[in-house]
Amino acid sequence: MTVSAQDIAAALRHRLPGLPTKKLHKLLYYCQGHHLAAFGAPLFDETISAWDMGPVVGALWRAERSGDTPGSHRELGDAELNTVGYVVSRYGKLTGTDLEHLTHSETPWQYANTARMPGESARIELEWIREYFSTAGAVDDDDEFPVDAAEMRAILKGAEARRNPDPHPDDPQRLRARIAQMRAQLERSA
Repeated sequence: MTVSAQDIAAALRHRLPGLPTKKLHKLLYYCQGHHLAAFGAPLFDETISAWDMGPVVGALWRAERSGDTPGSHRELGDAELNTVGYVVSRYGKLTGTDLEHLTHSETPWQYANTARMPGESARIELEWIREYFSTAGAVDDDDEFPVDAAEMRAILKGAEARRNPDPHPDDPQRLRARIAQMRAQLERSA
């Protein structure tokens, strides 16, 4: 059974009260991906697009921004509830920014991102999502435990800076300051 992205968003918000918008959209992407991989069918029909901040369900984002949200939601079946539960247990402790960095490292967002300009959006094809979550993003036997939020933050620390390098790397003062910073880090770690 295919439900709406609003139905899945309601289930996510029920399990994670106060869920911020950015994090909601990344969790919707992960729900869609894991559901596609497990069941071979989409969880919801709305399109997921690559935005600057990562995957976003644009129709839901626009509806909620304009205040157009239904008061009631469809009842979810066991498969849908299991998908939501799995995604919350695996990614629920991460922040929206952590999830943004994580999704930027994954091929579905990267493929769509090559076709868009900053500030615009491009569709992330369901086939890209299904393929990724069936292979590289698949759950394996070693994935018994949820992602540790602190460990993920440590891995992702500085990812934004590496993705957006300094536009003025050859300024002598900046280079001297960076070298001094690196020396200090080396001395502390030695």
